[in-house]
Amino acid sequence: MKKEVLILGVGNDILTDDGIGIKLSREMQQRLKYDNIFYDTVCLGGLEILEYIKGYKTVILIDAIKTEGGIPGTVYYFTPADFKETSNLSNIHDVSFLKALEIGKALSMEVPESIHIIAVEIVEDLTFSEEFTPEVQAKYPEAILKTQELIEDILG
Repeated sequence: MKKEVLILGVGNDILTDDGIGIKLSREMQQRLKYDNIFYDTVCLGGLEILEYIKGYKTVILIDAIKTEGGIPGTVYYFTPADFKETSNLSNIHDVSFLKALEIGKALSMEVPESIHIIAVEIVEDLTFSEEFTPEVQAKYPEAILKTQELIEDILG
């Protein structure tokens, strides 16, 4: 039997803004207390993430994203159908997240029926720091509210 919902924060919380997915996941764990929601955080992507999401009916991934001309703190919502590469779900050392999902399905893994990606626009992800950049920090309270709103919409 599949577990209901996993909210998975993805990133590295000692690389400046890259930790936003992890911090938002922890914030959601404090705000959204339901029996059917499980929370976790990871610092990986590609094929490795399949081990964390298998067996869940619904998975909500929260990650950082850097887009050309993006406004720091902007919260985006994707499904696998319209997914853009985020900072951690795909990287040059592994297959893309979408390819990992295809492989999981081909191998008859228990891939979630419903996958949602929440991504927050960041500035810096290569400098060691546990603090956000000032631009992201200024928008963090709004990102918390928008992330919570998206999750509540997803869960109905």
